[in-house]
Amino acid sequence: MSARLPDAYFDRMYDASADPWQLQERWYEQRKFAITLALLPLPRFQHAFEPGCSVGVLTERLAARCDHVTATDLVPAALEATGRRLKEAGLEEGVTLMRHSLDEDWPATDFDLIVLSEVGYYLEAATLREILDRELPRLTNPATIVAAHWRHPVTDYPMTGDETNDVVAATPGLHRIGGYRDDDVVVDVFDTATPASVAARTGVPGASPSASE
Repeated sequence: MSARLPDAYFDRMYDASADPWQLQERWYEQRKFAITLALLPLPRFQHAFEPGCSVGVLTERLAARCDHVTATDLVPAALEATGRRLKEAGLEEGVTLMRHSLDEDWPATDFDLIVLSEVGYYLEAATLREILDRELPRLTNPATIVAAHWRHPVTDYPMTGDETNDVVAATPGLHRIGGYRDDDVVVDVFDTATPASVAARTGVPGASPSASE
């Protein structure tokens, strides 16, 4: 097995369907995106990185919460679909689209939000470990990292969703500050700077600064 699923795997998916995972219509996807966004510890971020953006359904929602989003995918058709979606929403000026793989050097170091949504398990555990250990220390801003993954096994994928989130959780310097889990999806939220809860970091009376530790 290679370090990640090959580009041709995703090319075949988009050859068969313009929206292979039905991100625009499946309630599972809409619900997952809503949960992901609700778990973010801040109302707004400066610069988000969304690798594996597919057709841009989550990208559009992130653009409404971020000053800028850098969204990437391996498949040109996916990036074109994302571009059309953002233009229709009037959000294209706030998003940079790039053909890029997660295992390549990340395209910027000023990200304060990293969204790994249904993308981490396309890599082997050792590869994801190497990427996170290489890239997270390069970030110049304190950052929130979100890992959201399908929990059911998929024969083609090198890892399950639980295994993927476990790799992320084991990254040195990350503090888990929240999450959600059910039979279908696991969403974990981490912070590079502080374990403080949302209430503690926003000064809600009675919230302990160390409540998340």
